[in-house]
Amino acid sequence: MAWDYSKLLGKIKEKYGTQDKFAKELGMSATTLNLKLNNKLEFTQKQMFLACDLLNIDRSKTNDYFFEQLVKQV
Repeated sequence: MAWDYSKLLGKIKEKYGTQDKFAKELGMSATTLNLKLNNKLEFTQKQMFLACDLLNIDRSKTNDYFFEQLVKQV
């Protein structure tokens, strides 16, 4: 299953400007973050909660940012 991280990407851009800056705050490389955002690697629960804290996202909204199913258009 693939996840749609577009809402998360918008929040990253709004708060940090670049994925690279956000990745450093999360304690991972920009490459690793990119792989996660492109559904090649999965976020851990710890990473999701840290991301929410860094981006000022209420943890009750975690599903909105990390578990929206990617819908492929045909």
